[in-house]
Amino acid sequence: MRYAMAAVAIGLLINVSPSAQNPTGTAGSATMAASARLMDTQGRAIGEARLQQTPHGVLVKLDLKNATPGIHAFHVHEVGRCDAPSFESAGGHFDAAGHQHGFLNPRGHHAGDLPNIEVPASTQHSVEHLVANVTLEPGPRTLLDANGSSIVIHAGKDDYMTDPAGNSGDRLACGRIVAEMR
Repeated sequence: MRYAMAAVAIGLLINVSPSAQNPTGTAGSATMAASARLMDTQGRAIGEARLQQTPHGVLVKLDLKNATPGIHAFHVHEVGRCDAPSFESAGGHFDAAGHQHGFLNPRGHHAGDLPNIEVPASTQHSVEHLVANVTLEPGPRTLLDANGSSIVIHAGKDDYMTDPAGNSGDRLACGRIVAEMR
């Protein structure tokens, strides 16, 4: 009887509500989330990226409105600054491991390298990508370190090979990634 009561007590301590679980399903902190409001070079809002910590990396959900039609490179950059008009303040691609750029590069790829996006003539586009080698939690691969990070959309498409940025051209839009608690 003592063991049954102890098991019930332990079960009550372990059985926390889903909202109090972290992404790996263990008791503890709330789920980590972040967002980035994307602005173009003229300061107009063109969309938002929502980031969600998962057990396998960070899920990035991009929703664009009034974006420039065409095929564009889409990256996570290493600094959380988006100074218009060039957005060079966002730095290079996020990469905690010292790799080169590109999915096709034998020395690549940066953790912040993402597949190209294609914005249709309607100027609206939504896409989701899992970024496996980053986190929103504290540590060396976090997107939420002291200097932050940002989401950048480039004028051209990424060739997935040329270091350091895939020959993707100017930066069309940028959004600083900001932490949220859910």
